[in-house]
Amino acid sequence: MNSNVENLPPQVLRLVYKEVSALAADPPEGIKIYPSEEDITELHTSIEGPEGTPFAGGIFRMRLVLGKDFPAVPPKGYFLTKIFHPNVGHKGEICVNVLKRDWKAELGLRHVLLTIKCLLIHPNPESALNEEAGRLLLEDYAEYESRARLLTEIHAMGGPGGTSGTHQDPNDGPQPKKHAGDPTKRAGPSAAATPAPLGNGASNANSSSNTNSSSNTSVAGKKKADKKRALRRL
Repeated sequence: MNSNVENLPPQVLRLVYKEVSALAADPPEGIKIYPSEEDITELHTSIEGPEGTPFAGGIFRMRLVLGKDFPAVPPKGYFLTKIFHPNVGHKGEICVNVLKRDWKAELGLRHVLLTIKCLLIHPNPESALNEEAGRLLLEDYAEYESRARLLTEIHAMGGPGGTSGTHQDPNDGPQPKKHAGDPTKRAGPSAAATPAPLGNGASNANSSSNTNSSSNTSVAGKKKADKKRALRRL
């Protein structure tokens, strides 16, 4: 959606910037604000699913878009996180009276956010955008609650598979590379082995090396003597 920054009068932009800054510094309970310095007319937020509802434990991302006629015309609200709710359409559009006939310019963005959060607690099936959710809410609340809870767990609880509470083990994944000056890296795989012991261990290693050298010399000498004896027989 195109930005409306250039379409809004400077005095309106100043008021919006002031309100958004106040919201970011002191947001309503359970709501976080993510203002954009590049486009103040599109406000991204997240809402915690209220306790006692099928949305509890979920984090629902949302955005408010201010049109060129704001504040005479209400902003448009969209859920970015998939949710099963009577008043949220399949494309995320939100149907609530404060964004339609009940809108007043003096209400402000804080009031809009609080109203949308209350909508998660008290859905209104009479103005349903999701007709199936509205029908289940009226006729079979247990099924409605089950469907809403399932989508909350899949889409609103921390990413793929709903694994928001999982902490990554520090030993999992790629490990830091060795420093270029680390001798174990320059020497190759065998350098990572335990260094040769000092003291008696080192002496034993040297003795073993000397013994092997003497043994090789004896073998060479014996071969030379055998060769001489063979030549004499000729």
